[in-house]
Amino acid sequence: LYPGWEWLESTPPLHPAQIVYIGLRDVDPAERRILKDLGITCFTMQHVDRYGIAGVMERSFDQLYGRPLHCSYDIDAVDPLHAPSTGTAVRGGLTFREAHYLVEAVSGTGQLGSLDMVEVNPGLGSDTENEETVEMALALIDSAMGSRIL
Repeated sequence: LYPGWEWLESTPPLHPAQIVYIGLRDVDPAERRILKDLGITCFTMQHVDRYGIAGVMERSFDQLYGRPLHCSYDIDAVDPLHAPSTGTAVRGGLTFREAHYLVEAVSGTGQLGSLDMVEVNPGLGSDTENEETVEMALALIDSAMGSRIL
């Protein structure tokens, strides 16, 4: 185990092949080492640019096919233009539509078993920024639960 992770010793492990990260753009050296050591599939924003969000999702589902899915949505994957009140606001994140497409695609598999929305921190911005971030998070949860245009 990595230092500080000793508490995980009694927890059944999630195999790294069952994990996919999407939209990475600010990864520190220790995180890089862990991702590489464990062989976790990662799609950076460069992959999103190259393949489009639909292509990234298809590649993700190829790996995760046939199993229940948990989506842990870190709001700071979204560009701070759309979700500014988060602890790690880094420009160049998912656009409004890419952010929604991600959860719409997960929902569309019929395999979504659980979802959490993390890193929403209304204490970090102005009233307007806080409202934008919370509204974005709620809209993404709505999309994950099946809300569609038609």
